[in-house]
Amino acid sequence: MNSPARSTSPLAIVSLVSGIVSWVAIPFIGAIVAIVTGHMARAEIRRAPATLEGDGLAIGGLILGYLQLALCIVGIAVLFLFFGGLAIIGMSQG
Repeated sequence: MNSPARSTSPLAIVSLVSGIVSWVAIPFIGAIVAIVTGHMARAEIRRAPATLEGDGLAIGGLILGYLQLALCIVGIAVLFLFFGGLAIIGMSQG
């Protein structure tokens, strides 16, 4: 008996590609797309494990997306702290 061939989830591929793109071109938006599609792909694969594969691709996209999102948040916080510190120093001297 031949079991039907499993296909790779398109959402898992989108998640991985978006995760990679988030590190190269569009950091915040790419990370959000990678995270959302990664979770959707994992749910889709869990619902149909006999016909879909690509959980590793989805996990890769999730990891890349979450790391990029964390890096964006830390970068924004550092900018606010730096420029906020400059504003406080400027006000205290003036």
